[in-house]
Amino acid sequence: MKHYLLVVVCLHYAFAKAQSEKTYKVQTIAFYNVENLFDTEDDPITFDDDRTPNGKDRWTDAIYEDKVKKMASVIAEVGQEVANNAPALIGLAEVENRKTVEALANDPQLLAKDYGIAHFDSPDRRGIDVALLYQKSLFKTTSISKHELIIYDNDNRDERRFTRDQLLVSGMLDGDKIHVIVNHWPSRSGGEARSRTKRIAAAELNMKLIDSLQSIDPYAKIITMGDLNDDPTSPSVKKTMNAQGKREKVKDQGLFNPMESMYKKGLGTLAYRDGWNLFDQIIITEPLIRKEFDSYRFFKAGIHNKNYLSNPKGRYKGYPYRSFANGGYTGGYSDHFPVYIYLIKEVKGN
Repeated sequence: MKHYLLVVVCLHYAFAKAQSEKTYKVQTIAFYNVENLFDTEDDPITFDDDRTPNGKDRWTDAIYEDKVKKMASVIAEVGQEVANNAPALIGLAEVENRKTVEALANDPQLLAKDYGIAHFDSPDRRGIDVALLYQKSLFKTTSISKHELIIYDNDNRDERRFTRDQLLVSGMLDGDKIHVIVNHWPSRSGGEARSRTKRIAAAELNMKLIDSLQSIDPYAKIITMGDLNDDPTSPSVKKTMNAQGKREKVKDQGLFNPMESMYKKGLGTLAYRDGWNLFDQIIITEPLIRKEFDSYRFFKAGIHNKNYLSNPKGRYKGYPYRSFANGGYTGGYSDHFPVYIYLIKEVKGN
């Protein structure tokens, strides 16, 4: 029996004026910024000197191994309570290279999931990349590509800022064609307003990829995810991408952002100066929110913010329990919470 048959669960879902009990397959699609998952080797091309045993951060093999173990434990848990499985697909940000992603996939907590890896080295100055892990028994890739984001530090366009590529992975999720874009948009370094144009440029590249997919198939099921360094109501997301927070406002070939309603309720994935931001988002195209469940459709979204992922004490109590602070390894997890959505498909004939 194929593994995906084991994720069948019973859910209650509201239809029009009535509620009926049906049986669905459930798949978790997730994203996690793993906060500077560096190996201990010195890369002569990038600025990773601090994350080495003799560097400023004293990044030893023991610390690296503990960090990998903790990240794997979180990934294994996301979506487990509903899907009875780790994520079918999970996008990652702030991984140094393929080696670090392989370390995650090969951790004993994830090894049985047999994750495949989609990853390219980015030109980012810090040496961090994005990647996608996918359970090979559930998702069969048909194409993997990277897309360069070209931005500049000033209006004169004479100093390029090297940042993360956008990763596009297409494939079949249990018979459904799905496209996933993994993002890590430019930071707010220098201030939100001053850096805003860089994230708008990232949103424009994202829309170019989405438009390209929709020109081939107007009904394409596209999931764009990542650490956007912007909130759901920021201009890059709300205006450039026109991502809507309410289903009824989503037009044909439009985008639905289930994270907007969470953000408006005060929820977030990272904290700064006693306030919450929801930079980690999963945004989907209109075909995924239709109500015919003969193929995979959106069910719900969430933030994986279990208590152990929050700082237990001190000035930053309640903030995400980051793994590195005040010049040393804390034994924590990440400065971001993971996010996820559930996709469901009705099981016929039961």
